[in-house]
Amino acid sequence: MSLRAGDPAEIGGYPLEARLGSGGMGTVFLARTSSGRPVAIKLIHPQLAADDEFRIRFRQEVAAARRVSGAFTAAVVDAATEAEQPWMATTYIQGHTLARRIATKGPVNGAELRRLAIGLAEALRDIHRVEVVHRDLKPSNVVLSPEGPRVIDFGISRAVNQQTLTITGRVIGTPPFMSPEQLKAPRDVGPRSDVFSLGTLLAYAATGHGPFDADSPYLAAYQVVHEEPSLEDVPVALRTVVESCLAKEPDGRPSAHELLVLLRDLPADLGQTDARGVGAGRTRDMITQHHVATPATPAPTAPTAPTATPAPAAPTTTPAEPDTGSAGTPIGRRPPRRWRPVLAAAVAVTVVAIGGGVAALVAGGFGGNSGGGKGNSAAAPSAALPNGFTPWHETVPGGRPDIPDELRCVAHGDALFCGGGSVLAARIRAGDGSRVWTAKSPGVPVNNMFLVGATDDTVLGYRFAAQNAPQGPPSEVVALDAHTGRELWSVASGAQSTAVTGRTQDALVVGSDVVTVDASNSRFEARDAHSGRVRWTSPFPAGTQCAPVPMGPRFVAMCATHAEVDALAVRHPVLYPVDQASGTLGKPIPVNGPAVPMGVADGRLVLLQIHLAGPERAGYDGVVRVDPASRKVTYSRLAKTYAGTPGLADGTVYVSGQTGLVTALDPATGRQKWSRQTGVEGASGPVAGADALYFSSATGRVVALSPHGGKPLWTTDPRADGLTGDPDASPRVTLAGRAVVVAAAKNTLFAFDAQKPPKSG
Repeated sequence: MSLRAGDPAEIGGYPLEARLGSGGMGTVFLARTSSGRPVAIKLIHPQLAADDEFRIRFRQEVAAARRVSGAFTAAVVDAATEAEQPWMATTYIQGHTLARRIATKGPVNGAELRRLAIGLAEALRDIHRVEVVHRDLKPSNVVLSPEGPRVIDFGISRAVNQQTLTITGRVIGTPPFMSPEQLKAPRDVGPRSDVFSLGTLLAYAATGHGPFDADSPYLAAYQVVHEEPSLEDVPVALRTVVESCLAKEPDGRPSAHELLVLLRDLPADLGQTDARGVGAGRTRDMITQHHVATPATPAPTAPTAPTATPAPAAPTTTPAEPDTGSAGTPIGRRPPRRWRPVLAAAVAVTVVAIGGGVAALVAGGFGGNSGGGKGNSAAAPSAALPNGFTPWHETVPGGRPDIPDELRCVAHGDALFCGGGSVLAARIRAGDGSRVWTAKSPGVPVNNMFLVGATDDTVLGYRFAAQNAPQGPPSEVVALDAHTGRELWSVASGAQSTAVTGRTQDALVVGSDVVTVDASNSRFEARDAHSGRVRWTSPFPAGTQCAPVPMGPRFVAMCATHAEVDALAVRHPVLYPVDQASGTLGKPIPVNGPAVPMGVADGRLVLLQIHLAGPERAGYDGVVRVDPASRKVTYSRLAKTYAGTPGLADGTVYVSGQTGLVTALDPATGRQKWSRQTGVEGASGPVAGADALYFSSATGRVVALSPHGGKPLWTTDPRADGLTGDPDASPRVTLAGRAVVVAAAKNTLFAFDAQKPPKSG
């Protein structure tokens, strides 16, 4: 197609030769490098270039695509995401999409189908090797070039014309080609989610229809999660491999590399197979049978009674280690996350799994900046920097270097206590970031389980058992001496809190005590945080599952019936005041749900009501305020449904959207106070400082906003190589006096002076 009047002659120094097409995002041109190599340049439409929200989406797409460069992907050659009119140049791929191929010529078969399957498996292997998960593998994202199939569109970053479901505030895929975990627990989506999508795509290529096709995306989503695929028209030999890809649990699927081995052993002509699907290749039959027949690893069952008593244990402290970086095993070989009952319930589409392992309240909200002691939680004008402070950047290696995670921290004077994933807890000097001690967890960590909290002399975290551990609970709450890191005591921890509250918070610090859910998920147990001495136990009401919810210096119980927990639909939660001295539960306070607790404002517990679109959560549409003393419950409707990561600070509810939009809401009336577009995508927060609110993403990008109108005060550049857009994360910023400490991806921590933030650009 020839260039049109008004088209530029060149973009970024690349002379243009032709117009390849135009869509909702922009116009794609054919251009040449100085060496004559053809490239495709996507030039963003001017109206979108002026939209900060879209720029963030485009920046995410470019960042993800840059990391992938293989024989079966379209590599990024050049890009200018900050240009007045952003653009991206990729290798030029000549050919039609698989979707168009099927629509015009029908299903693929025989040797062509085998070549397509092998090419796509090689593409996934290349993508996963560089720790990228595509998340949207579908026919329109596969281009059939003369050299073989190419996978395009990384990062799911379209701003317009996106016909997909929105999960937890962000677009994450196309229902008929999504994996069960994408629909149930987006935070847990890993490489084998792409393998599931590839299985659906291969079935589509072979038959012209998907294995989970339905009249609506919601019905398709239900079938993906609950029903068996329709594969009767898939050639028998290929069907065996596709079935292994479509296992409901990720552990039951092959990796991209293993899939490639299976596909290479298929006969040259997929029609030449016997009734059992066995073709010419026989050498990998045992591998195939393993992936077809082996069920996903069952969730560990919790013990029926507490297994630990308050007794001293051998120290688990390791010396402070040098910063050796956080590079680990490529994502394609990353061990699976432990699938505990809490997560199995938390992935319910009616409950939002908000990461909130730190138990304390920060300015009335849930967050990771305080732990029951006397640490500073706001950078007041007179607040001092920690002793000897200089800006620093450190990595805290965990017990599983192959599983880089995120941390959350609490501040006590000049000490930071941080934990999460396979880092049980670490003491870090706030002044220079050096580690005093580190305690590690040997097992596979659970997502969004961070530090429990800290008192003046004790730090409490979660420890996960090693997969080959013959005895012992799958998870424990562990108490460590704050000064030495010596283990003081441990107790088996329950695992159903997320199903009830939507928060991964099985224990919390209340004053000098720690409150846990026992291993059988039947009662609360309160202990002296340092000695482990049991102060009281309190059974749950009959037929219910409960979780602790912090409320200032106290806590309340949030409970749901076993039937609702088992059905993954907690729509009628009940709150109970708790006598802090005896643990006795007061009179029940019913709440219209599903709802997620946010924190305290004006002495009342604030919850956000979840808006459901079919079986999926589409955001928040109401505010609930509960006064446990009077048992009064008030409801306020929001003007619209707000999608994103919620938080509460200084009596205001904030929702930070996945594309950087921050909205402030009055919890008393539900009215919007202000809304501000920022340049920080996937941010969590807020954390309240002196005339500033801090929001930060997994990349370490931080924005400071004025609480009065949301005016941006400053924004920093990314500091870590992490995927942005992680939904519903707990706040990543901690304030140690005037120092801003930020947790980012891959166990990265860095700190700077709130009055002298790093300059952007």
